Amino acid sequence: MSTFHTLFSQDIGRLNWRTVLDSFFSAFNQFRTISFIDILDILIVAYIIYRIMKLLKDTSAERLIKGIIILVGIMLLASMLHLTMISWLLQQALNVGLFAIVVVFQPELRRLLEQIGKGNFSRLIVPADAPDEVESMITATVSACADMSRTKTGALIVFERRERLGEIISTGTMVDAAPSAELIKNIFFKNSPLHDGAMIVRAGRVCAAGCVLPLSGNQSLSRDLGTRHRAAVGMSESADSVLVVVSEETGSISVAIGGMLKRHLSPDMLRKLLENELLDSEKQEKSRLAAIRDMWKGGAGK
Repeated sequence: MSTFHTLFSQDIGRLNWRTVLDSFFSAFNQFRTISFIDILDILIVAYIIYRIMKLLKDTSAERLIKGIIILVGIMLLASMLHLTMISWLLQQALNVGLFAIVVVFQPELRRLLEQIGKGNFSRLIVPADAPDEVESMITATVSACADMSRTKTGALIVFERRERLGEIISTGTMVDAAPSAELIKNIFFKNSPLHDGAMIVRAGRVCAAGCVLPLSGNQSLSRDLGTRHRAAVGMSESADSVLVVVSEETGSISVAIGGMLKRHLSPDMLRKLLENELLDSEKQEKSRLAAIRDMWKGGAGK
């Protein structure tokens, strides 16, 4: 009996290794036959998926897509484990879910078909330039900081850049509003419930207010700096954000970048500094996208 068990185990082992090797060589042979058109096809699909994911990021549709992906993953796992009932139930749920997706995304699908019908397909591949909300946000910030400096109203504003500040935003209150000097001054008004926290700016919009920032542990900072300034330096040490601070004691305007604090700035100096830090990268990105879009339109017109 033991001899039979040993021979059977050896046969199963040889079979498994043979199956693995056959699968490996089959995949290798398919990879050798791949052509330039196949690579181009994969890159185009990957870029379209990337644009869709970027479009859905930080929206309610993002949570819906995550739920669908989780359901598909569970269905595949149930199929691999031969859980027939669960697989059948999830399959039926996904079939019904396809109709639900059409209903939920009806405005987006209609807009998509209208753009294709108008010949604006290039906008789907390379997005058009969005309104320059970053520049509007800079103007509103400079105007509000100038007024708050005169009235000695404390303020702490965070401009998000490449590093996302989702954890910081979750500590405050969501706002999601267009930039204006009046809105900023109302947020930091002394009797406002949000004036003690930080205001987060994302993509040129007021994203959240009343957020809690980490304090800097730098012992070389001046002793006359308050909590706002230490929080600004601490946030700039842990992320690539640009932070603007208005002192409640003196009314002076400061900017923290990369753990460094630039103090006693005039409104004009503040504007130039924010434009240098926030607009240069935006303009370079827009110029690159515009060039790609012009190439696409030129090629499509031939």
